[in-house]
Amino acid sequence: MFAGQKLLRQTITLFAQVRMVSSNSSGFRVALLQLTVTADKSTNVANAIKRVQQAKLNGCTLAILPECFNAPYNTALFREYSEVIPGGDTCEALSQAAKSNEMYIVGGSIPEICDDKVYNTCTVWDPNGNLIAKHRKVHLFDINIPGGVCFKESDALAAGNTLNTFQLGKFKIGLGICYDIRFAEMAAIYRKQGCDMLIYPSAFNMTTGPLHWSLLIRCRAVDNQAFVAVASPARVTDSNYVAWGHSMVVDPWGKILEEASEKDMDLYVDLDFGDREKMRQQIPTENQRRTDLYDTIDVKNKV
Repeated sequence: MFAGQKLLRQTITLFAQVRMVSSNSSGFRVALLQLTVTADKSTNVANAIKRVQQAKLNGCTLAILPECFNAPYNTALFREYSEVIPGGDTCEALSQAAKSNEMYIVGGSIPEICDDKVYNTCTVWDPNGNLIAKHRKVHLFDINIPGGVCFKESDALAAGNTLNTFQLGKFKIGLGICYDIRFAEMAAIYRKQGCDMLIYPSAFNMTTGPLHWSLLIRCRAVDNQAFVAVASPARVTDSNYVAWGHSMVVDPWGKILEEASEKDMDLYVDLDFGDREKMRQQIPTENQRRTDLYDTIDVKNKV
């Protein structure tokens, strides 16, 4: 193919994608894919790609995968299952799936190896199959609840040091992973950056899930007057780490639009950002903040 023809074809494809996103200027349909994760990486990835294809057939513009969707959530296994981003097999599969289905994919998270360090990393792919964002889990999950759960990600993982967003048409979306959702300051900075939606691939457990899962998701939504989507793995009761499940989408009013059970299943949810704008106008907290008394500062980007 001549260079001019290739450029023309790419331009036509890009125009079609922009038209697809903007055809419903007030929103889009999102898929939350609550997958069963096994010890077989290739099976996990193949299952994820199949479910992305189903999401496309159901009219979704965006598909969100769970935290650690390609590998068991186990500190002893993170390095063994880790791969380079974007050159690894999982990323190649996600890139091809995004391109062939002409949709955006938030690739949950996978163990990433870089400079001999392992990160818990979320990737985002556009309808051309391009990697447009990468978020390394900022807050590592180190907790010890007697009689409940003891887990220490820092035994195996390094922490990320950046906050990350991406554009889906005219909508700006902020990224976090699981434990990141507990830190309200991080979400508040995303709100200051103009984010319309926050996405947290997550894997809460059987102790903190019943207590805090829904509460934290709804808090981040109401605090920041934004949609919040959280995708979990399905519950596997005989695994080393048992996930709570209950993937969900919450609107800016704190209303749960859709919630999964603990089982392997998918949610397809239509988001209307016009409702979000009405809420921000009716309760204009962003303009009422007393920055003469307090503020939330992005220290890393502060001049």
